[in-house]
Amino acid sequence: MNNKSANKQEYTAKPKRNTGRTYSRSTLKSVASKREIKPAIASQDIKIVLFNKPFDVLCQFTDDANRKTLAEFIPIKEVYAAGRLDRDSEGLLLLTNCGKLQNTLTAPGKKTSKTYWVQVEGEPSSESIAALCTGVELKDGLTLPAKVSIISEPTLWARNPPVRERKLIPTTWLSITISEGRNRQVRRMTAHIGHPTLRLIRYSIGKYTLDGIKNGEYKVMTGIKHT
Repeated sequence: MNNKSANKQEYTAKPKRNTGRTYSRSTLKSVASKREIKPAIASQDIKIVLFNKPFDVLCQFTDDANRKTLAEFIPIKEVYAAGRLDRDSEGLLLLTNCGKLQNTLTAPGKKTSKTYWVQVEGEPSSESIAALCTGVELKDGLTLPAKVSIISEPTLWARNPPVRERKLIPTTWLSITISEGRNRQVRRMTAHIGHPTLRLIRYSIGKYTLDGIKNGEYKVMTGIKHT
């Protein structure tokens, strides 16, 4: 046998390279083609739940640590939170069964406005308020301009446990409207100007508000057009 034949025989005897793939591309295409595509929800079937979240409640329906969740307050199935509200914050949480509406309310590009009533320690100066309105530099970048004003103390439910206030330091209530949703953004904004947040209540998300909803209760809206 000549060298060329030997080389050829040696080459063809090598085992095929194992790529680790246990399925073929055609199988992937077949699975993808059979994947269920959920139909869009008709306007009359859309549900929006406006919930006035109490302090110390998680924005989820289950929790392995046995903490308070939405399941203790909302018996409605197949609705999901559009955005989050921190465990130590109160006020408006919006849930819906419509993914398109959920995206409209939470996608950064949509810039849905959210208004918070915020009790801060101390008395912010006009310069501090102006800084919040212009934008402050946080660790994750400059905040977008916000609408901020000093307001009278709103008529609210009692918080359990109550806010710890220092007797010799006054507090101030602010209305803060932002159009982005960074983690704990409002608290970080007020801390940046030297006035830590003591209590935070979300009053509105877009056109939806807390009006007429007691703390720990909810209101259901149906037949909403997702625009």
